[in-house]
Amino acid sequence: MTAENKKPRQIGRKLKDDPAVFRYSVSFNAKEHAEFLSRFEQSGMDVKAHFIAACIFDRRLKVVKIDRATMDYYMRLTTFHSQYRAIGVNYNQVTKALKSTFTEKKALAFLYKLEQATKELVRLQQKIIELTQEFEAKHLQSKP
Repeated sequence: MTAENKKPRQIGRKLKDDPAVFRYSVSFNAKEHAEFLSRFEQSGMDVKAHFIAACIFDRRLKVVKIDRATMDYYMRLTTFHSQYRAIGVNYNQVTKALKSTFTEKKALAFLYKLEQATKELVRLQQKIIELTQEFEAKHLQSKP
């Protein structure tokens, strides 16, 4: 077999059509470096070189801000929801137990107390809804 008949082997990754071969270096002082890192983290990008190129060529940067207070509020609302589900299950169990265990008069007395506690829970839920609407109006305004 001669050298003319041999095909070049395809080893390694495919070459890029327009590889980036020009490199530049930039130096920052401590204050500039802290500002750079802050902006880089806000951008949500994974590669610093891509972030710098986007800044130089005025490409749109994606900025992701995470508001810890909003996340905390949302998590607490989620736990409230799971607690309400648990209360509903317990409510059913209590009414069945009252019906089967106590006399009708005593069961009605306990059901009256349960009804008062349920009304208080409904008032609390309405207050939570009002506070959530206030919170959304103040902090979660969508900007066009």
